[in-house]
Amino acid sequence: MRSLRGLLTTRGRAFVGAGLTLAVAGVTFGFRDLTRFGVLLVALPYISALLVRTRQTRLRIERQISPDRITVGQDAHVALAFENVSTTTTPVFLAEERLDYVLGDRPRFVVGRIPPGRIRIIDYTVRSHLRGRHHLGPLGVQVQDPFGLATRNAVLEGTADLVILPWVHPLSASRQPSAGVGSEGELAHLIALHGEDDVTIREYRDGDDLRRIHWPATARTGDLMVRQEDRPAQRRAVVLLDPRPAAHGGSGATGSYEWAVSACASIAAHLCESGYAVHLVCPETVETGRVTAALQIHEILDVLAVTQPRPQATDDLMLREAQGLAAAGGFVVAVVGPRGHEVTGRLASLRQPGTSGLALVLDSRSFGQTQDGAGGGALGPDEVGQHVEALRLAGWRAIAVNRDHTVPHAWAVLTAGTVGGTR
Repeated sequence: MRSLRGLLTTRGRAFVGAGLTLAVAGVTFGFRDLTRFGVLLVALPYISALLVRTRQTRLRIERQISPDRITVGQDAHVALAFENVSTTTTPVFLAEERLDYVLGDRPRFVVGRIPPGRIRIIDYTVRSHLRGRHHLGPLGVQVQDPFGLATRNAVLEGTADLVILPWVHPLSASRQPSAGVGSEGELAHLIALHGEDDVTIREYRDGDDLRRIHWPATARTGDLMVRQEDRPAQRRAVVLLDPRPAAHGGSGATGSYEWAVSACASIAAHLCESGYAVHLVCPETVETGRVTAALQIHEILDVLAVTQPRPQATDDLMLREAQGLAAAGGFVVAVVGPRGHEVTGRLASLRQPGTSGLALVLDSRSFGQTQDGAGGGALGPDEVGQHVEALRLAGWRAIAVNRDHTVPHAWAVLTAGTVGGTR
């Protein structure tokens, strides 16, 4: 009886209370009809609870998400298929999809009767303003009797994942990072990845670049010999994301970390379209060993979709990995916060002679309270400028950005012909 009482709704408990009152009054005053009516009111909710509990219905749930990878702010359509795998028709029931809170309110819908072996499909739409890997399900089901006196809740297992990618801004620049020659932050020539060189030696011809003379072969043969590359080298770019909570301000979609993630995603997409082999340096790629691999843009976006701020214990490992990649050639793009002059000094050393170093230094105080709990005013008014100047003195192109700057604007300024006096 106790288990049945737990299935009663508020209406069912009211029926039981009213029935007991009428039954007692009927016995006391000798009204048999009133007593019978009271017994009926008591029995009806418990009969309903018994029917609800003993009725067995088996459902199979399948979810189809289209598309299963969307950008922040886009809609994803979910088709929820209910298949009745039992031998009886299902009752009318209320279903509630359990979602991560960032996907909005939980959708609720009434599902009509489903005959045996039949499928009913219900669609709903979700949208998120925060990137990440979010879960859909499990599904909560509520079955009631026709009078609403008893209800039974069940959970249908099964989940699906929806990946929300960071926002990718279309970028353009008045000058490509690898344009031009010289040592002032420009790539003097295309740098190949290890294993991509395919060089043969031939005799010198009039008009050949003297910088391509192969001196060991010249000394061995006594004639001028030059290197002949059979296929063009692939340009390399290293994109570094600062994961330190102390280096970022604000929270949620308006925080500096989300701005940095969107900037890295946009820059990586722009460089991949320009033919670069892009290496992403962030805690996730370092921990999984993928930092040394040139990733495709969809792989980069998948990583950036789930990346989160990490303690400063990861700084040293990330900078060591970035140092090895930068030493192999190519230019470096860093999106960093201003905290820690020692970290900025190590970052400045990543730029190799003859290559470019591009840095977006976040003015974290403009985004709000820092993520380690310190107030935004903890940074001095010239703190960001000091880090920018330190990077520029090391040959980097660097600018400070705040919450009012868009990613395309910051990139256009950073890749302009003149930044801080550096050509």
